[in-house]
Amino acid sequence: MRERLEELDWAGASVLVTGATGFLGGWLLSLLREAGAGVVALVRDSVVQDHLWPSARIDGATCVQGSLEDLALLERVLNEHEISTVMHVGAQAIVPLANRNPIATFESNIRGTYNLLEACRRSPWVKAVVVASSDKAYGEQSELPTPEEAPLLARHPYDISKACADMITLGYAETYGLPACVTRCGNLYGPGDRNWSRIVPGTIRSIIDGTRPVVRSDGSPVRDYLYVGDAAAAYLALAGAIHAGRVGGEAFNISDESPVSVLDLVGEILEAAGSSLEPLVESRATSEISRQFLSAGRARERLGWKPATSRAEGLGRTVSWYRSWLERGVVETP
Repeated sequence: MRERLEELDWAGASVLVTGATGFLGGWLLSLLREAGAGVVALVRDSVVQDHLWPSARIDGATCVQGSLEDLALLERVLNEHEISTVMHVGAQAIVPLANRNPIATFESNIRGTYNLLEACRRSPWVKAVVVASSDKAYGEQSELPTPEEAPLLARHPYDISKACADMITLGYAETYGLPACVTRCGNLYGPGDRNWSRIVPGTIRSIIDGTRPVVRSDGSPVRDYLYVGDAAAAYLALAGAIHAGRVGGEAFNISDESPVSVLDLVGEILEAAGSSLEPLVESRATSEISRQFLSAGRARERLGWKPATSRAEGLGRTVSWYRSWLERGVVETP
């Protein structure tokens, strides 16, 4: 991964990361700072003490508090800081919350995206924009693994919000020549995920607590699971390719191309943790896509990217990291 960072030569670049205190945003912040970039972090809510991400992650970045719905703020940030690269990963990313409150999700994920794109269009400084879409934008597909050419068939609030942001981004690239691309990632996991409703951190916490891990579905849905550090490296590789003029106005699937069922993944986590607990399968999840996984051939061929972390290695690192924090109260840099 360090070789990739050095090849991109980010030293001195001015980069805006939206959602910088989130799971993927925190990893991007670390990689960009490691590469010598100057980072401006857009933060919606301040966190007095964030146990999972120590303050060192934000130290050295310029923090701007505000929301993606504030177009004037976005224009000010891009111009005052002469932002050349935008990593847009800020979003309302909790699927059950999107189902309960779709309007707030649409405001954040759709309006927030077109506000940012419009601010980028008006800025003389912006040379590369990477926007986080999602594998969920595809909806239920008959072609698996799904290529980027597949239609976006989203049918539920979160999925729709990402499909809309995806199409708006590609529309700005086509209509205005904005140097922008979208990423469609599989499910991310790794150290630092605060969302305990997700299967990986939720299962690990249950194991550490000595309680049976809960599977909300019947365990049969098949998904991609990608180590977050590999996803962050893909974002930097894509931004570098946009800057170089090698890509633009395109979508890139980001996947380790190793799909697994939810129940089998839980079994792998239990094995990584050395636990004999039996999962509790509730079979109560709704609006689930039964099989969803991606082809990442375009990223391999056009970006030279491929995941560096096997799922066994990634789960081992993740279990170890959460144990350090949950059992001993120690936060180690992953």
